[in-house]
Amino acid sequence: MPHKLLPTIDFTRHARWLQRSTGGDHALAVCDAGGAPCWSADGHDGLADWLAQLNAGGFAWPCNGDGMQRHDSGESSLLYLPIKAKGQPIGFLAVRCAAGAGDAPFAWDALAEALEDVAAAIGDACSVQGELDAMADELSDRYEELHLVYAIDRQVQDMTSGEDIFGSLLESWAEHMDADVAAFIKPGENLCVSATNLSRPIHNLDLVLVEMRGDLYRFAHSSRQPIVMNAPDDPRRAYIFTDMPFKILCCPVFQDKSVVAILVLLNHAHKEDFSNSDRKLGEVLANHLSSLSRMHSMLAETSKFNQQMAAALIEAVEAKDPYTRGHSERVHHIAMEIGRALRLPARELDNLFWGSLLHDVGKIGIPDAVLCKPGRLTRDEFTFIMVHPERSYEILRHIDRLKGAVPGARHHQEKYDGTGYPHGLAGNDIPYNARIIAVADTYDSITSSRAYRAGRSHEVAMAEIARCAGTQLDPGVIAAFEQLCRAEPGWIADFGIARDPAAAACAA
Repeated sequence: MPHKLLPTIDFTRHARWLQRSTGGDHALAVCDAGGAPCWSADGHDGLADWLAQLNAGGFAWPCNGDGMQRHDSGESSLLYLPIKAKGQPIGFLAVRCAAGAGDAPFAWDALAEALEDVAAAIGDACSVQGELDAMADELSDRYEELHLVYAIDRQVQDMTSGEDIFGSLLESWAEHMDADVAAFIKPGENLCVSATNLSRPIHNLDLVLVEMRGDLYRFAHSSRQPIVMNAPDDPRRAYIFTDMPFKILCCPVFQDKSVVAILVLLNHAHKEDFSNSDRKLGEVLANHLSSLSRMHSMLAETSKFNQQMAAALIEAVEAKDPYTRGHSERVHHIAMEIGRALRLPARELDNLFWGSLLHDVGKIGIPDAVLCKPGRLTRDEFTFIMVHPERSYEILRHIDRLKGAVPGARHHQEKYDGTGYPHGLAGNDIPYNARIIAVADTYDSITSSRAYRAGRSHEVAMAEIARCAGTQLDPGVIAAFEQLCRAEPGWIADFGIARDPAAAACAA
């Protein structure tokens, strides 16, 4: 490193110091380790050319000891001594003088001492500058790492549940590293996520990803070390990325000391080589992705468990009344469609997800004779039915994860005009998710079959819902639902809901 810094040093002040200490204006030059001039003192035109001629003539700058050396050439003499940094020669300090007869003039002794001091000062300056540059490079690398870590943490915090966390991070990293492709490969979970920031097209990207999932992953799994392949003649290309001229940076992702995934950056051959700094940044992101992957697996497992528990509760309810089988799932699906149409925030959508799915769980406590009665209910029997929202609340309120979902399940039988149950809430006092569930619940109740009647058509249900706007149901939610249905969503056919062409023509 110091020899690369030699041309960047300000030699003018060293020349001034030499002039003051010797009392003469010397033809001073600084040469690199090969003798090529890097700098020459002002007012000494031709000095650099003279040194170049010496080099061209085969002068090899021999040194016998560390002191000043002398070389006579025609009418001039070259006085020179090596410049050293940390004990290693990095160049030469040279002075051109008129050739002297016999031994060097007495004045040259003082010049030799002064040149030794100047050479030592230049060597020290190069060493210090080299250390400062190394520190600056290290700080720059650490800053990049910290910036990347901060960006990752910030992005993870800003992400909502259900968002493609790996895809979003890879997109950011591909842009941050100016990489053509960034990929996260986890074969154990059949996970292959990639993002592109292409400088040139890659027409066989699918084949490239297959190669990542295959030999590259197996090699990284066995070596347990980062892989950097920049050179086209890298011997590893005989069995990794054969006939693919891309530059590759691959970092293993560890969990419990085992390689479970790889993080890969890929560039076209015309781009800069992947550096040691890139490798370090790759290892930093691989460590973060290891934690995120573990968290993702845990969340996926937890979500799966939650859905299985919810399905078990729903199964227990619907086993009591075969005519309501599928009701909870249909209401849940329609309510989520309405929620998305209303652009609910992610957290409210999550609450709506669980509230709509479990809105009827309280029916598990209703006697079968009431729940499955094919005819009209008596007043007392209907009172049992009115209890089920509160029973839903009593069942769900103990689960911290569902606290935000409980109001939707508890109040989905409230009416917009305040005549509903269990608390007689009205208008906007009814939780918004409960108003959404009420519309979905009403629609499915009309269109699905019961023990005492067949399901009505979609058009009949929409007419009845429109009639209930402002009394039983929220007009704003109804408007969103009507707009949603005008697009003929696929769930109408999927749920086997009857259609009435005549009613549809009249409505049109």
